Amino acid sequence: MNSMQETRTWLETLGQPGGDLYTLPDSEKRFDDGCQYRFEVPGIQSPGVMKTLLEEFDRLEFYIHRVTQTKGIWLLSDKDIENMVELGQKHQVELILAVGPRATTDTSASVKSAEGVRMGYRLRGQDQIVRAIEDVKRAARLGCRTFLVYDEGCLWVLDQARKTGLIPADSKFKMSAHAGHGNPCSAKVMQDLGADSFNIVRDYQLQHLAAVRAAINIPIDCHTENPESSGGFIRHYEVPEMIRVAAPIYLKTGGSVAKTHSWDSSDADAKKRAKQVMLVKRVIDEYYSEALYSPKGSINH
Repeated sequence: MNSMQETRTWLETLGQPGGDLYTLPDSEKRFDDGCQYRFEVPGIQSPGVMKTLLEEFDRLEFYIHRVTQTKGIWLLSDKDIENMVELGQKHQVELILAVGPRATTDTSASVKSAEGVRMGYRLRGQDQIVRAIEDVKRAARLGCRTFLVYDEGCLWVLDQARKTGLIPADSKFKMSAHAGHGNPCSAKVMQDLGADSFNIVRDYQLQHLAAVRAAINIPIDCHTENPESSGGFIRHYEVPEMIRVAAPIYLKTGGSVAKTHSWDSSDADAKKRAKQVMLVKRVIDEYYSEALYSPKGSINH
């Protein structure tokens, strides 16, 4: 056995794939409801735009499972949060609010430098951890239960918070693609730290997706398209294979409407995002019609 094969075999003893899975095996894993895929629309920053989006899906006689706000809880008023929670309950959609203070809005200029950009949206200093927890506590008091997290330490401490009762025990955490994790071992670490779903880096290929699916059991969140600031690529025709090899999977769709991650979508943008979802659904129905779509109201499973 050569040295590289020895390493591949050793990784398999850890429950990890021995490499990227170019054979693209079918994923046998499923959501608790037995289904393979769900839709998520990211970048919905306000209750008004969320209302427009969900009413547009009503008009189209379709439904999605998740709506994600990405700018941060701290930039929403209490009334904003209450209205978004109410909209989520009315339309049986899971509302995900982003943890707020992060490096890009802190007093350090490091994150704006060529070297510091690697810091991303992580938190700088323990006071920012305190503030992030306060952000989640406030949103939880107002009815939100799912949170978008950008920092690994913040993920760990929020998991401890729900275990000890500082925040509700039914809180859930989604690890953002902006944390930059791009391999099965990193995905396993995020799962172990408390992530309830894991957003891989945006340019992942199918063999990479299959390998991550082999390494973790939580849902994978995958961008089917992206804002201009993160590549602008649109992958609709790959979606049937994404579902087949990576189920259970959340298909993050509509991002190409925006120029940046924190883009303030208009009502017109919301309708364009809904159209993008319908375009992806058409591809799924044509090329993988047997794929199982979770029923409406599956947000707690």
